[in-house]
Formats: sequence, structure tokens, C-alpha cells
Amino acid sequence: MTKLAVVGGGNGFIGRALANLLQKSGYKALSVSRKPGENTLTWKSIETEGLPKNTEVVINLAGEPVLNVFRRWTPSFKQEIWDSRIKKTKTLRTAVLAAATPPKVWATVSGVGFYPPSTSRIYDELSVPESTDIWSELTHAWENAGRIENENIRHFVVRSGVVLGKNGGAMSEMLPPFKLGLGGPMGDGKQWFPWIHIDDIAGIFMHGVKNTSVRGVLNGVAPEAHTNGEFSKALGSVLSRPALLSLPSFVVKALYGSERSVMLLQGQNVYPKLTLDSGYVYSYPKLDAALKEVISR
Repeated sequence: MTKLAVVGGGNGFIGRALANLLQKSGYKALSVSRKPGENTLTWKSIETEGLPKNTEVVINLAGEPVLNVFRRWTPSFKQEIWDSRIKKTKTLRTAVLAAATPPKVWATVSGVGFYPPSTSRIYDELSVPESTDIWSELTHAWENAGRIENENIRHFVVRSGVVLGKNGGAMSEMLPPFKLGLGGPMGDGKQWFPWIHIDDIAGIFMHGVKNTSVRGVLNGVAPEAHTNGEFSKALGSVLSRPALLSLPSFVVKALYGSERSVMLLQGQNVYPKLTLDSGYVYSYPKLDAALKEVISR
């Protein structure tokens, strides 16, 4: 009998990497998307028909990209950001709870924006900060939308940092100017920049699927912390390019809007304590090695 894994947003950057790992582990990975396709379910079919039989794992990675410079920060776009996370998480949660034979694992993604920006604090999964801005409020609501209390369904959530990989994610926007020698830090560069390699964010989800002891929150960040300025210097170094042209704060705010620019101009020092305690072994714990791998692909 084929084991099924249903992945909301499975055609996205993280979803593709995770689907590859799921398939290597003996699962047939089905993505949930707006449009039908090969090995793809639609959100409408999940709402009306529920999960396919033999679904053992359900993971939601869906979420409209926030830092799309071509989308103006309007009330309608804000609502789209919210709905793409909260509503879709609730849709899959409802299907999980309604299944005749419930899946064994229900996993969701959120972001390190759960932790308010700070230059001095170090956050781990045991930190309990209050919501202080739009991003921490969003991630709190996002996680609450997926929370379940069913001892027969194991649930965990991964709070992801900036995902580094060549064919998508943040690097697709950062690499071109850095390759031209036009890269550099944003603002003063002193803000924390929690990062993780694409292989590790997918790996943490797979680790959680395989290990029955994993429940609750795992921070999806590398154990090595860096500021935005340090990251920019490291990226310039592996590309053998200067990284001295900082992007002033007022330019970032003009491009993204004041609320959205917080994600770029402020940051959190996040440590993956419970991820490490659970036994996960990073493929790329060090930034230099991660960047070298990304640009070598």
C-alpha cells in the first residue's frame, strides 16, 4: 500500500525539496495548489472531498511571498498574505481532523517573525515573547490556526528563517546584484539575519516526520548566528566580489513600505535548541559552507 504525504504549497521552493526527501523515504508526495496537475490536488478538492485515503503525513508550507517588490503593500495584499497562511492552514487542519483514518503526522511552517526583533535577546523554542508587531501577530495566528489536541495525530511546527538555495527563495533576488559587485547590507547591517540552507529546512521537516518523539516547535534556523552585515560580507567573499554598497533604510522603506521593511531592517537572534536536542544533524551548520554550496549548483 502506497503511503501518501499531502503537502500544501508542495510546488514551491521548500515544497519541492521536501517532496524529494519524502519520495526517497517511500512516500508518494501530493502537492496542494490552486490548479490541478500531476500529483497535485486543489484546495477546493481538499475542502469538498477531504484527504485521499492512505494519507499518513500532511504538511502545510503554503503562504504568499511577502517580500515581492513588485506587489505594493496595500490592504488587499496584506489580506492576501494573511489568508494564504491562516485560511489554508485551517483548511488542511479541518481535513486532518475529519479524516476517517487520521494521518499520523500533521506539520506546519511559520516564521522567526514569531519572535519580536531584538538586538540583545537570544530566542529559542522555549522563549514566550508577546506579539509586538504585525509579523509576530501574524505568526502567532498562523501557528494557532494549525494547532490540534489529538493524541493520535502528532503535530509539530517549524519556525523558518531565511532559506538559502539557488533556484528560489531569497538568494534568487540577492545573487544578481552581489555578482555584479553591487551588493551590501541593508540599513546599518547590525540587525540579526536568521538563515538556513534549503537542504536543512527540508531535512528538519523530514526529521520530524520520521521521529515519533518530535512534537511542538522546532526552530528552522542554522545554529550559527550572523548579522545582515556579516552575511553580506560572507556572500561577497564566496563570490569574490565587494559587498560595500549598503542599501539605506529610507530606500528599503520606499521599496517595501514601513511595515514590510521591518522584516529587512530589524531581526532576531534565533537558536535551534530543541531542533538540536531532538537529534537533527545539520548538513550546513556554517554560513560559508552553505553559501559555497548554493553558488556551486
